[in-house]
Amino acid sequence: MEIRHATHPEQLAALDTDRLRERFLVEDLFVAGEVRLVYTHEDRIVLGGATPLPGQALTLEPADALRTATFLARRELAVVVVRGSGSVVVDGTEHELGTRDCVYVGQGASDVRFEAAEEGTRFYLFSTPSHAAHPTAVARYAEVDALALGEQATSNVREIRKFVHADGIRSSQLVLGMTTLAPGSVWNTMPPHTHDRRTEAYLYFDLPDEHRVVHLMGEPSATRNLVVRNEEVVISPSWSVHSGAGTHAYSFVWAMGGENQAYDDVEPVPVTDLR
Repeated sequence: MEIRHATHPEQLAALDTDRLRERFLVEDLFVAGEVRLVYTHEDRIVLGGATPLPGQALTLEPADALRTATFLARRELAVVVVRGSGSVVVDGTEHELGTRDCVYVGQGASDVRFEAAEEGTRFYLFSTPSHAAHPTAVARYAEVDALALGEQATSNVREIRKFVHADGIRSSQLVLGMTTLAPGSVWNTMPPHTHDRRTEAYLYFDLPDEHRVVHLMGEPSATRNLVVRNEEVVISPSWSVHSGAGTHAYSFVWAMGGENQAYDDVEPVPVTDLR
């Protein structure tokens, strides 16, 4: 488990490109045959990637940094299949998932395993501290209502699906969903916003290898940017805007943890105020 500490916004001015990427961009999360985890002190979120080989079961082990006997002793977890298909086995119960499906695993589950049904299957993990136990539940991408937003004139036609939220799969504090841009659209979360009560993470995927997303972050009056490849994650602290534009259409998993679960608890930032 890699450990990352929280960053004050005033520190951004001193960070060059390499340091900025070290603090906020998670690369190489999906490695064949491994579970890789990153613990950020921003709301004590854990990000992860599980990439089992066919015929192999990978187990979610408790890292030393958590100081618990099992990974979910004081945590909850959401898992999204971003490529391929497979199963998440929770305390002996198998949950089969296709591409873009999601399973939520509540606090107290003791044994979580990942199995691939085909080569190249990738599971994205997002975990937050939890103070209440909720049952394991599955959300199928095809069965989740899609909210249509954006306009072609502003290049941000997109669909938003909420998986783990107050009116969907119940959780202690974790909120997770997915946004998919229409062909020809490139902007996400525009106009941008901040939310002082929650940290958010973006996993960009379905982006061709030769393309990139330019992700805006930082305080609205002093933005910075990260150039992001397919299947990389941006950690967005509560004080940071989060918005981006790609050289090609893409999808991303957005996930949050913090003070509340209110999807609309945001501070919008007019485009004209960005610097």
